[in-house]
Amino acid sequence: MPLRLPLPLATRKSPLALAQARLVQNALLAALDSTPDDFPIHGLVSTGDKLTDRRLIDAGGKGLFTREIDEALLSRTAAIAVHSMKDVPTDLPDGLVLAAILEREDPRDVLLTAEGSIQLSDLPQGARLGTASLRRQAQALAVRPDLEIVTLRGNVETRLGKVRAGEVDATFLARAGLKRLGRAEAEFSPCGLDTMLPAAGQAAIGLVIRADDADAACAVSPLNHMPSALALQAERAFLKALDGSCRTPLAAYAVIESGRLAIHGEALLPDGSERWQDRREGPLADAGELGRELGEAVRRAGGDRLAHVIAAS
Repeated sequence: MPLRLPLPLATRKSPLALAQARLVQNALLAALDSTPDDFPIHGLVSTGDKLTDRRLIDAGGKGLFTREIDEALLSRTAAIAVHSMKDVPTDLPDGLVLAAILEREDPRDVLLTAEGSIQLSDLPQGARLGTASLRRQAQALAVRPDLEIVTLRGNVETRLGKVRAGEVDATFLARAGLKRLGRAEAEFSPCGLDTMLPAAGQAAIGLVIRADDADAACAVSPLNHMPSALALQAERAFLKALDGSCRTPLAAYAVIESGRLAIHGEALLPDGSERWQDRREGPLADAGELGRELGEAVRRAGGDRLAHVIAAS
């Protein structure tokens, strides 16, 4: 049977979110031989976008970038939500399901100065590092405890503008976002995964729909990239095992190697003074279980010190 159209896409209104929505729209048009009017894009201003003067952890943490978009689905204003997966809580609202994960981009971070890219080890003593990410803060301080952390929020151009203006000496940006925006900085050297393990879900675009919407499910199914979906399943299971929130510095990255899934994960204290890392590898069918086991292993390694951070979140 033909699909019930249109199936509107809901996304944040930021330049990067809109660029990602257009990627999804184009993929749908190619897969279904359709027209843009069949998948119109609705840009919404999320609670997280309104908070530009403080960290997300001070305003409620995860979910601040997805709440309004989820509400658009539940109210049937939209049929397909386009999310950056690092912003999506591990538990979705009742009635919504994660239906597809697009092929993941490069998940590494790029450390940018006014002159170009740099490695953490090459920053001057006591340099001011701009970030609102607790993960990036903790990972940077674990390597360079001398750095001064300055809260820095906003879109890519806003943050780079503050670097150029000298408000901070450097800031981290996701290479995937730079690529999707077509920025030249995407070609700069990224940070190594051994130093800056990415946030779970970083660089992955996820599509959420209503659980009872068969038309939306049929439309997005060709876009699901199974290797990326399995990697995200493992990473999100890792987060869930650690009760992951924006108040706990956590990182996880899963890849498929020779037909098996390998996942690295870590937890840190916010000041970077302690860091607990581990790894698991196993069959693809065990992706979720591998992530859960890894999360539990990291939780045990962190003991009371980590438990205190998790409890505070």
